[in-house]
Amino acid sequence: MALFAAPTPTRSIAVPALVLIAIAEAAFILFCLIPSPPSACPATSTITTTVTTTKTSSSHSVSVQTTEEDTEWIKSQLASNELVGAGLSHDEWHKLRKGINPRTREHQLQDLINYKGISHYEGPEAKNHTALPCPPELLVEEHHSNYGEPWAGGRDVFVFLASATNLSPSDRVLEVGCGTLRVGRHFIRYLDTSHFHCLERDPLSLMAAFLYELPSDGLITKRPLIIRGEDMDFSKFGDNFFYDLIYASAVFLHMPDKLVWIGIERLANRLRPDKGRIFVSHNIKFCSRLGGEECTRRLSKLGLEYVGKQTHDSLLFNHYEIWFEFKRVKTSDLI
Repeated sequence: MALFAAPTPTRSIAVPALVLIAIAEAAFILFCLIPSPPSACPATSTITTTVTTTKTSSSHSVSVQTTEEDTEWIKSQLASNELVGAGLSHDEWHKLRKGINPRTREHQLQDLINYKGISHYEGPEAKNHTALPCPPELLVEEHHSNYGEPWAGGRDVFVFLASATNLSPSDRVLEVGCGTLRVGRHFIRYLDTSHFHCLERDPLSLMAAFLYELPSDGLITKRPLIIRGEDMDFSKFGDNFFYDLIYASAVFLHMPDKLVWIGIERLANRLRPDKGRIFVSHNIKFCSRLGGEECTRRLSKLGLEYVGKQTHDSLLFNHYEIWFEFKRVKTSDLI
């Protein structure tokens, strides 16, 4: 019965207040429904647009190219710090070498072999403080000299291929013969975790990749799928996805034509229809030696089409590289 007792003075004040609030809310809603200038009512679409444009997604491609503004900034920094850069002669360059122990790579290697490091553990403790013991040959980066051009050229290849395919971090990439990750490490950093795959046959290159490049570049957490194998056997990579980019840098020219065609046949159906691309560097003698018509016929039988030849320049040294592009034909084009 107390719930239905006569209202106290406090309750007599609360009831009209609630009514007034309800009336005010109704009036505000009615006011917003009446046509008025855009600024009169907060627009939900404006908030949504703001959130959408500021949200980052791995499905969107990210610019990887060095712009003219970027290069001008570097030049301005050289000038402001009174640095000559590329204008020095070989002798002048080496006269600038200073430091506690200015040594060649060979001297550094011998020091590592003979003396480990400046400060190092001895005896049983020597094995208890290094999680991933790395051979001294890798520590002095001998493998960076295993290529016919500077190590920095790997970045040039990455920028060209990523730009040519409008690559997104969520895409999947396969490199046939990634070596010591001269190019691959840039893709690994850019792509989502485990989206970079590689088939490599050389054990020394693989040790350099696993024991030095991935740890030193902080890329272990990206978990690239790098498999030792040969004879174009891609069976260990799985088959429940498509590749958006498959590339071979200076690899096919060292293989018998028959083996190259075996690899292309195995990879053709793994390429994403329409968007996916295969890029081959230097030359495509495996194709040209057959003659234009026969090569086109073979490619067509595999659902592939030759797109054309492209070149790209190096950012840091006088060099250009030639690439040949192939794509997977749409299913409708085969009918």
